[in-house]
Amino acid sequence: MGIWKVPFFSAKVPDSFEGTERLDKYIASLPNAFNRSKLKSGVHEILINSQKAKLSSKVRSGDQIDIQWEDNIPDNIEPEDIPLKIIFENDDVTVVNKEQGMVTHPAAGNWSGTLVNALLRHWGREALSQIKEGDASEILARRRPGIVHRLDKDTSGIIITAKNRDSEEWLQTQFQTRSLTKEYILIVRGCPPKKDGVVDTYLTRDSADRKRFKAVALDSGPCAGKRAVTLYHVVSVYSNYSLVRVRLLTGRTHQIRVHMKFLGCPILGDAVYSKKDNFFPNENLMLHSRLLKIRLPGQKHYSVFKAAVPERFKRVIKALKKEWPRAYASDGIKAAEKNLSRGEEGGGE
Repeated sequence: MGIWKVPFFSAKVPDSFEGTERLDKYIASLPNAFNRSKLKSGVHEILINSQKAKLSSKVRSGDQIDIQWEDNIPDNIEPEDIPLKIIFENDDVTVVNKEQGMVTHPAAGNWSGTLVNALLRHWGREALSQIKEGDASEILARRRPGIVHRLDKDTSGIIITAKNRDSEEWLQTQFQTRSLTKEYILIVRGCPPKKDGVVDTYLTRDSADRKRFKAVALDSGPCAGKRAVTLYHVVSVYSNYSLVRVRLLTGRTHQIRVHMKFLGCPILGDAVYSKKDNFFPNENLMLHSRLLKIRLPGQKHYSVFKAAVPERFKRVIKALKKEWPRAYASDGIKAAEKNLSRGEEGGGE
C-alpha cells in the first residue's frame, strides 16, 4: 500500500479487492490518505494503469493508481517583473526564448517566477484569481493563460504563447494534430548506434520511480503507455560525447530525455535520467528547443522561429574541441522523416 507523498501518491489495489469503487472513495479509505474534499481541491493529474483518469473513475483489483497532488495553492497568480527574451510578438502571440531554470507555468513548489508570471506583467494583465475546487481541467486552465505547450524547467529555448482565446485554440489544434515542426539540439554522453535514426517506443511511468518515465519497445507486447516517436541526427562526435539534432513526431513528457537514455546515450547534465559526468560535473541539462515551424493565427503560410544556441552549449563544445578531434555525420534527418509513417498524435514536450 502506498504512502501519501507530496506531490506524488502511488498505490496498487490489492488482488484480493472485490468489485469496483470510485477512485476518490477508495483513496479516502486508505491509511494516512486525505479526505475526498481536500483531494478534489489539490489534484493535478490522475493515472490508472498509466492512463489518464478522473476522481469518479472506477478502480478494481490490480489497478496501479498514480496521483500528482499539490497543496497550498495560492489565491492569486501574480504578474512579476521578470525579463523575457522575446523572439517575435504581434496581437495574437508572443514567442519567447525561455531561459534554462524557468518553469513554464505555476504548479506545486513553483507558484512564482514562472513564464506565466512574467507574461502577465509583459501583457499588462491583472493577477489571476485561482479556484481550488471543481473540475481539475478548469483549475489547471486558470494557471496557464496562453500556454499551449511547455518545456521542462531545465530545457531552454522556443515556446510560443497565445494572447487571446482564439489564438490559443488555433495553436492548440496544430500541436494536437502535429501539423508543425519542433527541433531541438542536445549534447549526449556516448554516440547513438546510427548517425540518423528513429526511436519509436511506448512511454510509460517507471514503476521504480513514479516521477520518471521509461521507454518500452513496441514488440514487447501490450503496454499501457503512449506511443512516442523521435527522429534524430548526429551532427558531430567528440570521443564519448555527441551533438545531436532531434525532431519530434509526438510530444510526450520527457520524451527526448527518455529516448536518449533508451539509446544508451543520456543527455549530458540530466539529473533524472543520467549520472553526474566526470568531465562536466557542473553542467545542467544540455537540451535546447532550437526551432519551431508553425502557422500563426489566420495565416496560410508557415512561420519559422529560431532560438540562438545557448552559452552553455558553446562552452561545452569549446571544451570538447579542445580535448578531442571531431567526427562529422551526414545530414539525413529529412530522409529518415520520409521513411516514417505519418499521422502520430501528440501534445507538447
